[in-house]
Amino acid sequence: MAAETTVSVVAAIVGNLLVTATKFLAAAFSGSSAMLSEAIHSLVDTGNGALMLHGMRRSLKPPDEHHPLGYGHELYFWTLVVGILIFGLGGGMSIVTGIMHIMQGKAPESAWWTYAVLGAAGIFEGGSWYFGWKAFRKEQRHGRGIMDTIVGTKNPITFSVLLEDTAALLGLFFAFAGIYLSTALKLAWLDGAASVLIGVLLCASAVIMVYESMGLLVGEGMEPATLAELRSIISADPDVQQVNHLVTLYLGPDDVLLAIDLRFRAHTDIQDIRAAVTRFRKAIQERYPSIRRICLDTTLIGIT
Repeated sequence: MAAETTVSVVAAIVGNLLVTATKFLAAAFSGSSAMLSEAIHSLVDTGNGALMLHGMRRSLKPPDEHHPLGYGHELYFWTLVVGILIFGLGGGMSIVTGIMHIMQGKAPESAWWTYAVLGAAGIFEGGSWYFGWKAFRKEQRHGRGIMDTIVGTKNPITFSVLLEDTAALLGLFFAFAGIYLSTALKLAWLDGAASVLIGVLLCASAVIMVYESMGLLVGEGMEPATLAELRSIISADPDVQQVNHLVTLYLGPDDVLLAIDLRFRAHTDIQDIRAAVTRFRKAIQERYPSIRRICLDTTLIGIT
């Protein structure tokens, strides 16, 4: 797993720890629901970062008797858990808090230190976002856009950290606008509305995380263009007559299982078969190092 991914997660944890305490203090003194939502958001993000780091470490465990294909899917599982927590604890609580403040009609206190806390949080979150963006950029290939990369990547940590940090920065803007406008315009409900917007933002990012992580956990294969290239590599071997089916499965971001159903040419002896398998296995793994396991369906190999 790329070092940039680990750095981005650690940076996110450190950044969230630095701002969580200050946000809670600011929320307690100002009475701002938007600031409280931001504090809850940072607290949830801190725990989420720890869960993602735990999933990354668990996914690197070697195969054993009970998990012969390794623990790569733990990364997908813990990312799914993080998405659910963001939706429920982060987004849900922010929306509920905002609605309660709208009903109460109490305006927050606008003080310089409130904006100072938001500014400091923006600096810390911006630094975390930078490391998350660097890790995400590693996944952008062939001019892919952001959404195409999120859909295509098999490492959900990269886009999860970026989504969290982007939502955090936008949330800070909403919190600032809610506190300022509610006091300047004497409209207390604007602060609560900002909290609701923060919650909706968190829920939207959580839905993306959950949907993509669920797909990876259920099982995703390599792209059709990659399968076509693999078929060409195997078919190019002189002893291969026909490639019937190719099945791939991501066991982790850099761990792919490839199953090949093929037919060798007639009158091919066992020594030639072994040589052919060695040749195209080497060619495949040189082109795609992430394909670590290659299986042949020997029941359909035609030998006469």
